Amino acid sequence: MVALMVNLKLLDDIAQRLSDALPPAAGELQADLKKNLHAAVQSAFAKMDLVTCEEFDVQTKVLARSRAKLEQLEKQVAELEAQLLNK
Repeated sequence: MVALMVNLKLLDDIAQRLSDALPPAAGELQADLKKNLHAAVQSAFAKMDLVTCEEFDVQTKVLARSRAKLEQLEKQVAELEAQLLNK
């Protein structure tokens, strides 16, 4: 399972461009099309197991904190092992 980032603004831009391609006389159709296209694109991206940029950033920060804690614990274990060997 591969997780990729998707910018939600990109979804809005795609839907907006496609609805803008309709003639101005189709105002209500244009709004409906934009709404439906946005939902369809979002659904397609959801099936691809994508994550938002915000979620990716959150997980990156969580991983950085976890790595720092792991390094601290590894150092602590090494110090305790050294103390045991010296006794």
